[in-house]
Amino acid sequence: MKTFKNIAAQGDLMIRRVKEIPENAKPANPEKGLYIVAHSETGHHHAVAERPSVQYFTTDDPMIAYLKVIDEAETKLEHHRSFDTHETLLLDKGSYEIRRQREYTHEGWRRVED
Repeated sequence: MKTFKNIAAQGDLMIRRVKEIPENAKPANPEKGLYIVAHSETGHHHAVAERPSVQYFTTDDPMIAYLKVIDEAETKLEHHRSFDTHETLLLDKGSYEIRRQREYTHEGWRRVED
């Protein structure tokens, strides 16, 4: 398990600590007990377990989301794959911006697929 202070990466995600969640961010609902911060095309999602002290927010930009950890309880961002997985990140109390990696193609920008 990996810890970090301000910025980290997990596969095609960049996670950075921010001072606050933007007002235009929208609270999102968990799926089967998980806040899925990045859906994988193969079902190997990047996710945080649902609990009262964790809040997840989406934005109008599908490449940017936010996560807020309200207490000191251990909060893990895990890559749900049993092989060749990305290391679990431990999130401290605070607010985080989560960005998906993107790449440019002749058709325009697209999300990098992990």
